Amino acid sequence: MIEDNEEFFEEEIESSGEENLDIDEENKGLYEHVNITADPKQEPLRIDKFLLNYRQNSSRNKISQTCRAGNVVVNGVSVKQNYRVKPGDQISVLLAHPPRQNVIIPQDIPIDIIYEDDDVVVVDKKAGMVVHPGHGNWDKTLINALAYHFEKNGAKSDLDRVGLVHRIDKDTSGLLVIAKNEYALSFLAKQFFERKTKRLYWAFVWGNVKDDEGTIRGHIGRHPKNRMQMYTYEDGSQGKHAVTHYKVLERFRYMTWVECKLETGRTHQIRAHFKHIGHTLFNDERYEGHTPLRGVNLPKYKQFIKNVFEVLPRHALHAHTLGFIHPTTKKELYFESPMPQDMTDAVKKWRNYSEN
Repeated sequence: MIEDNEEFFEEEIESSGEENLDIDEENKGLYEHVNITADPKQEPLRIDKFLLNYRQNSSRNKISQTCRAGNVVVNGVSVKQNYRVKPGDQISVLLAHPPRQNVIIPQDIPIDIIYEDDDVVVVDKKAGMVVHPGHGNWDKTLINALAYHFEKNGAKSDLDRVGLVHRIDKDTSGLLVIAKNEYALSFLAKQFFERKTKRLYWAFVWGNVKDDEGTIRGHIGRHPKNRMQMYTYEDGSQGKHAVTHYKVLERFRYMTWVECKLETGRTHQIRAHFKHIGHTLFNDERYEGHTPLRGVNLPKYKQFIKNVFEVLPRHALHAHTLGFIHPTTKKELYFESPMPQDMTDAVKKWRNYSEN
């Protein structure tokens, strides 16, 4: 018997009847979680052959690398590909598969690669670049640029089959890690699935955040009226459980610079949570943060805000740090991305305004 979901981020069905896993949504479509209960009359069969019977669109190599990465669990224990399935075994499999909307066309687009080896690439993405081709953005994406980079250097560039482990929004800047082979993809997918990566975000939000540190809790789902926004449901009646921890780094009277750590990874989590507590992301047009939400009603102040918007023409969110265990060396790699120039320029203007 097999119980699975078409996409990893849709609601998962648990054959045991236990509570559903708290699944991240920011990387929708990148993973698939499958639960299988072996038939009571199951003959002994290698786990890799057994799984191929259920996932005929997967290759033997993909199943093998998934086992090697520890993503095949039987009765609560990770197994290798030579494990023999027995009657009644409870099998859980995490498969990583980046989206395949279209053929990836290599394009010569400048990107900032800050680390690369045979298994992974770490990129510091600029704001304004879409990560993967999709509706309305079929080319000029980060994946197109990486395909060109791999092709130019004689490396594998089949990025519709391997590659993306996580995403960030088009107008969010900062760090991403991309896998270069099936094993690295499976290994990293497990870390993101179990939230063992180390990621911190920097954000500018409207207003003077009251507490120096805090936690925002609230279920996040689609906005009941504006389908382009996510919405925080305080009573948990809709959406999915979400937790954001924050720390104030600097205050600018009418704007605050905060550092965010996500306990969950819901779509637009930082943007929806801070809007919910009355501190919308600075210049976030989708969430109505592109007009002066705090401050005095004076022409001089309005002109100042207009000037800041001009140097920071996107929502003020930056993926500042990224830490993960390397697939091959098993050592922790940790990276930091400095504040991008547009956010730096905005800080300078706010500091000057606050001091004067």
